[in-house]
Amino acid sequence: MSNLTKTKWTKNYILLLAAVFGGFLIFGFSENIKGPALPRMQADLHLDEMQIGLLLAFNSLGYLLACSFAGWLDRRIGIKPTLMLSFGSMALSGIFIYLAANYTSLSAAYFLLYVGNGLLEIALALLAARIFVKNTGMMMNLAHFFYGFSSLFAPLIAASLMGVTMFDHILGWRGMYAIMLAISVLPMLPALLANMPADSHDEESRIPLSAYIKDPIAWLIVMLLSFGVISELAVGGWLVNYLEKVYSWSTEAASSMLSAFFFCFMLARLLLGAVTDKIGYTLSLILFAVSSGICTIAAIVIGESGAFLFALAGIGIAPIYPTVMALLAKRYAASSATAITFTVTMMGIWSVVGNLLIGFITNLAKQLAGSNDDAHAGLVLGLQAGYLFIGLCAILCSVTAFLLFIKLKRRNELI
Repeated sequence: MSNLTKTKWTKNYILLLAAVFGGFLIFGFSENIKGPALPRMQADLHLDEMQIGLLLAFNSLGYLLACSFAGWLDRRIGIKPTLMLSFGSMALSGIFIYLAANYTSLSAAYFLLYVGNGLLEIALALLAARIFVKNTGMMMNLAHFFYGFSSLFAPLIAASLMGVTMFDHILGWRGMYAIMLAISVLPMLPALLANMPADSHDEESRIPLSAYIKDPIAWLIVMLLSFGVISELAVGGWLVNYLEKVYSWSTEAASSMLSAFFFCFMLARLLLGAVTDKIGYTLSLILFAVSSGICTIAAIVIGESGAFLFALAGIGIAPIYPTVMALLAKRYAASSATAITFTVTMMGIWSVVGNLLIGFITNLAKQLAGSNDDAHAGLVLGLQAGYLFIGLCAILCSVTAFLLFIKLKRRNELI
């Protein structure tokens, strides 16, 4: 932890760390309480798998919209108001989810939640790039460790809260969302009190967006991050559903496996960040992504006895996002806002496509394989096909990282 020991621990630096780490903690909760909730939403609102896929894709549109103007907000009003807006949007969305009476109103509430998530992710990435100037890979992974830490407990807390009785009413998924998202106001406090660092680079040293999008390296980074994030985020939305419907696991057991995934995910970000600084960001991406893809596909092929491999897949997929952020912060130091905003925005587009494809593949395979006599067999095959696509995305992330490795090595620009 050499970076931490060398950094001057001023009051302001502690507040900045609290804002970043607390922000990622809340982000993890907001993203991963949906796993246990989605089957309940599906039952209450009578939704099929395609509608769930559309819901998640529509959410990604809100995320994409926020990512596209988060950098502009940072330049116009500053990083602090942008953080306040993101936390506030997330807390407000919890109230709207609680009040949602149908699929349309639920989609609108989720859309607002993901607008807040998108703003928060860009704001945290920009703030982290400005304060983590040494051992960037390790520090980025450490910050994202808090996302994994909250993600570990999010499914278990969500499953437990949905069964709690309050004022003679069971909270259910609506009350659970309202309570969990209300805590988004907590990281506002250190963010309000801290003096936020400004971008230290002048306008002349920055790469204009028109020039940046012509860089083939930038597009390879977009592709590998997109494949990695589709594979990562899909676990939160589909693993519980998969285990419940394919293996007939209880909600508690399936949620425990999702928490096991995030336990591996959390430890990987805590322990492997230093590895990325040592062996290089690009090589790390190749190795981590392929290991996650192999674990996921093997879990499906082996069957219920190999379900633990779903959890182990978290070790490989966890460092992908923070390592890419570290790579962007190092390669495009003078234009980190442009690089991060563009990359995450493009990733958001592919996340929409990825969620649509998972839902489409699941539904199509179910319809092709199922019959009136054995509808469950069709559902099982559909979910297996959808989850195989999740594993394939991790493999494609590794392949793209390999192409990036070759291109950077030819330019003698490996990071």
